[in-house]
Amino acid sequence: MASSKEYLDYILGQLSELEEITYRKMMGEYIIYYKGKIVGGIYDDRLLVKPVKSAIAYMPNADFDLPYEGAKEMLLVDDVDNKEYLTGLFYSMYDELPSPKPKKND
Repeated sequence: MASSKEYLDYILGQLSELEEITYRKMMGEYIIYYKGKIVGGIYDDRLLVKPVKSAIAYMPNADFDLPYEGAKEMLLVDDVDNKEYLTGLFYSMYDELPSPKPKKND
């Protein structure tokens, strides 16, 4: 099941306090970026984030879930209706997220 544009728009609205939130559509789902770093994505109308230590500490009771079959587990964000909570989560994760790989110039 692909994610809806409406759910994406809702999540982007909840993250509107943060600068440089972008997304890329990929195979019916959406990858979410914060200042150029991949934070997570929207899969089957669920917000999942990378299980970095800061995210686990921020959401100690979060469930691990698969974005799709064969993928690595991610953390399911269940409190998407709390704008301050989501903003704090992304802000706390930023420094721990890997920097994007440099693009190759062919």
